[in-house]
Amino acid sequence: MELHKQLAAFPKHQKTVLTIGTFDGLHLGHQKILSTVCSQAKQEGLAAVLLTFHPHPRRVLFPDQPLGLIQTQEEKLSRLAALGLDHVVVLEFNAQLAQQTAAEFVEEVLIKGLNAQSIIIGYDHQFGHDRQGNLAFLRSYEAKGCFEVMEIPVEQIDEVYISSSKIRKAIAQGHIAQANAYLGQPYQVSGFVSRGLQNGRSIGYPTANVQLTEAEKILPADGVYAVSSEYNGTTLFGMMNIGWRPTIEEAKIERKIEVHFFDFQSDIYEAYLALSLHERIRPEQKFANLEALKAQLKKDELAVKTYFQTT
Repeated sequence: MELHKQLAAFPKHQKTVLTIGTFDGLHLGHQKILSTVCSQAKQEGLAAVLLTFHPHPRRVLFPDQPLGLIQTQEEKLSRLAALGLDHVVVLEFNAQLAQQTAAEFVEEVLIKGLNAQSIIIGYDHQFGHDRQGNLAFLRSYEAKGCFEVMEIPVEQIDEVYISSSKIRKAIAQGHIAQANAYLGQPYQVSGFVSRGLQNGRSIGYPTANVQLTEAEKILPADGVYAVSSEYNGTTLFGMMNIGWRPTIEEAKIERKIEVHFFDFQSDIYEAYLALSLHERIRPEQKFANLEALKAQLKKDELAVKTYFQTT
């Protein structure tokens, strides 16, 4: 998969089958759409392309509204690389792009920029300034022989929207196994490792503190989770706590994401980690002292190891 962050970088000679969208989460509904793009491109001997945007258009159009991203940009691109696309084009969504008319978008981006031969799109997809572009608008270009248009059935589009809301709700409630079923893959929390207070080290459970790369990433309910991560070609297993650390800190200043990997001693300060969440073990609790916390962590460790051994 080739990634293009500028439209000018896309090979103009390459004829394409493409779809358009933000595709946050890349859940099962999204995967069906992208699978259709890939199979259609293969059948026609063309390149399979996803045209997407960053930042999320809602961040620009409705800056005062909460966003709640299921995926960071890094997580999305990593997942897209495994789905069979030939190219992913990421356009910067800004005020200028938001003001572009539907006709300008079709002619400058889809035809001249991406050499679209077939466009696969949902029945109610809208684009361009004031959302003037839609399926009927694209059909007018199809009638002129510019490209073919394939409509994604209403049932499949409805599934996409329902799944997105269900996923966000499941994540927020800590129902990670349910969210994973909708996603067709483990939900991820990712970021760079920073230095913490090292309280975990003093009780035999050193942790890596993960700082998110995007503040609008939706986070699961506070608690302890069974997690895995790929690091230097090795799969690490461990337990992650997300929350306010009530045993250690009195005031709720900032939610922390801390992960303890089993049988792992390396210093991973400043490393990028993508943590796959598999199951919630328990909600966050406040303990009387560090010894009580240590005793509970031993129970959590056993529960997480048992989970991975039996799944």
